[in-house]
Amino acid sequence: MADGSSIEWTDATWNPVTGCTKIGPGCDHCYAERFAERFRGVPGHPFEHGFDLILRPERLGQPVKWTRPRMIFVNSMSDLFHKNVPVEFVDQVFESMEQAHWHTFQVLTKRSTRMRNYVNRRYADDRAPAHIWLGTSIEDAQRLTRINHIRDMAATTRFLSLEPLLGPLGKFDLTGIHWVIAGGESGPGHRPLNPEWVRDIRDQCKKARVPFFFKQWGGFRPKAGGRTLDKKEWSQYPADPRVSSVAAE
Repeated sequence: MADGSSIEWTDATWNPVTGCTKIGPGCDHCYAERFAERFRGVPGHPFEHGFDLILRPERLGQPVKWTRPRMIFVNSMSDLFHKNVPVEFVDQVFESMEQAHWHTFQVLTKRSTRMRNYVNRRYADDRAPAHIWLGTSIEDAQRLTRINHIRDMAATTRFLSLEPLLGPLGKFDLTGIHWVIAGGESGPGHRPLNPEWVRDIRDQCKKARVPFFFKQWGGFRPKAGGRTLDKKEWSQYPADPRVSSVAAE
């Protein structure tokens, strides 16, 4: 667990699972894989096995030990809803989040169908607690169907991470969505981000009154291009009393 994060839209990261496999073009230049594979074969290092998928049960109790409320990005180095993560382990992760209710947890997946099915089973008679935000990543127009999976989920706060944005999305339905993040790709071989793609997303969010967060333009390094869009930093969050940095306009 890392108290502090270079990811602009969160405060900390928690990785009860590490490692993943690629399922789309947004995974081509995965920062997590690139970082983890640097340490493959280093005895005793947390990433001794590189980016192989590994369950970390010893980390399940970490959020409870942090008494100061934080926004916590769950599995910044993996995907909780990867097909090789057993349902029983996902249960334990959700039990930890439910117990540590003073934090805000941000759970992001590309496996939106599995997330929807799991959440709808777990909260069949209600909705997920307000402090557990549930979202999906979308990198291009071909992946927009993931929004339907998230919209059909028994969640209190649903969000989209449009990053790395690889093309224009066109018009899409934001009904039932409470937050949108957008950003460009970073690292070796990064693909450029067209400002018009971002403006279109921002304008659709403004029209739908959905908070919009622009993370970065990207570049060889994540912060190389800054994060200003039309001379302004867009750092809006869902309206949640635990979030002190709400900036919805």
